[in-house]
Amino acid sequence: MKSRIILAGGSGFIGQSLSELLLSKNYEVVVLTRAPSHQVGGIGHVHWDGRKIDNNWAEVLDGAKAIVNLTGKNVNSRHTPENRREIIDSRVNSVRVLGEAIGRCAQSPEVLVQASGIAIYGDAGDRSCDENSPHGDGFLADVSRAWEKAFHDVRAPGARKCLLRIGPVLGRNGLLKPLGQLTRWFLGGHVGKGRQFFSWIHIADLEQMFLSVIERDDIVGIFNAVAPNPVTNAEFMRELRRALHRPWSPPVPAFAAKMGAWIMGTDATLALTGQRCMPKHFLESGFKFQFPELGPALANIFSNH
Repeated sequence: MKSRIILAGGSGFIGQSLSELLLSKNYEVVVLTRAPSHQVGGIGHVHWDGRKIDNNWAEVLDGAKAIVNLTGKNVNSRHTPENRREIIDSRVNSVRVLGEAIGRCAQSPEVLVQASGIAIYGDAGDRSCDENSPHGDGFLADVSRAWEKAFHDVRAPGARKCLLRIGPVLGRNGLLKPLGQLTRWFLGGHVGKGRQFFSWIHIADLEQMFLSVIERDDIVGIFNAVAPNPVTNAEFMRELRRALHRPWSPPVPAFAAKMGAWIMGTDATLALTGQRCMPKHFLESGFKFQFPELGPALANIFSNH
């Protein structure tokens, strides 16, 4: 019998990529989604709302090898009061209701894996952050704190608990889709002063991080899910232009970034602030990065484009 992996909120960019990897490793994959229940490509999709227990989804948790929770409204939106509430509530409520459902399981899952974000360190400037660094300030730091507190409050006797603080994920979808298009249009200049740090991770390495956490009994606790070589915004945009064969582009002043972000329905703090993070605990665990450097990572992603 195949071991079952539950991906809560697994219909997004990260979840779809992780699902394919888990299928290739002969796991049974069940995605908890707000869409109607259905089966596609060997993956079961079970409806849930992320707020209250329903037997249709709660029963699939019983006896699962792992539960991976990726649920949360995308922070790439305007941070209006209403959106801020939804960004926090969607994360906290999903953790809470999963914890309640786990408490009803006859056989608890072996491991709980929770997504969080490196934004918990705040706008850290050029200060290097590892998993033991102090938390920062700001809305996104508050979101991550609330998210992580909810996870730490979950009682799951006998289950390993692992939390991944994920940096910006690089792949053919996600943030590189709009950034790549802007760069192709010769609008790939750095944002603001360009000195804010960008701690990134290639989707292939992030998939392997999740797999390691699921399969290795010795991995427990908090992990920064980032590559070991963060870059500044200016360095990132330079490498992106190089990968897409575009010349130098003029920088985008902070005021223009704020105006453009509002027009595009997002928030400028996502581009104007940053963290310089190190994956200390993954390195100590012996994790081997396939893409530790940004240039080869981008070259790989855009190799067929």
